[in-house]
Amino acid sequence: MGKIVILTGAGISAESGIRTFRASDGLWEEHRIEDVASPDGFRRDPDLVYRFYNLRRQQLLSPEIEPNAAHLALARLERAYDGEVVVVTQNIDDLHDRAGHGESRLLHMHGELLKARCLLCDTIAEFRTDFDGQTPCPACGEAGGLRPHIVWFGEMPLYMDEIYHHLSGCDLFAAIGTSGNVYPAAGFVEAAAAHGARTVELNLEPSRVHSAFDEAHQGPATETVPRWVDALL
Repeated sequence: MGKIVILTGAGISAESGIRTFRASDGLWEEHRIEDVASPDGFRRDPDLVYRFYNLRRQQLLSPEIEPNAAHLALARLERAYDGEVVVVTQNIDDLHDRAGHGESRLLHMHGELLKARCLLCDTIAEFRTDFDGQTPCPACGEAGGLRPHIVWFGEMPLYMDEIYHHLSGCDLFAAIGTSGNVYPAAGFVEAAAAHGARTVELNLEPSRVHSAFDEAHQGPATETVPRWVDALL
């Protein structure tokens, strides 16, 4: 059996109640992207950034936010498929993890909301509670160094060498719930196709790069993804 690489974006988590990253007006939860998702914004007003991500974290951990049928279908694919399945997600939530996806086969290229990174000792630690500039790092004990473990605009996404390694060796590449607006992820389909992979897009509506895919399935992820997984298995 061949190797499958799957890219997931905000569209797969939207049906779990997590708002998509960027609304049509360019705002994220009523904030300008530059203010809450850039190194400059963090330098300008760290308190705003801490408050913003603390609220996002509280929302993610609220009882009503759970993995949906699409997350569960991909976890089922990983368990039941005879070949290798790698999921690369642009999402900073933990819904793939909670659905039961294996940690070694799940790459959070834009970071994780439930983690903090210490700029003083470079440790990445799990944080399920609020933190700010006064919170001591659990590793070095110093305060003032913690920041959200999120890849902001202008920063390099994580695991890029590993991701391109997987793309160069996959037989099937799928993009689920992605807009095709954000690079480098929007270019993954071309990287996979260049190595001979079949490509498929599952999306509510055609993405910006939809013409690069061999096939497309349109509709809500909770409907299209379980159907697609059933067909693969």
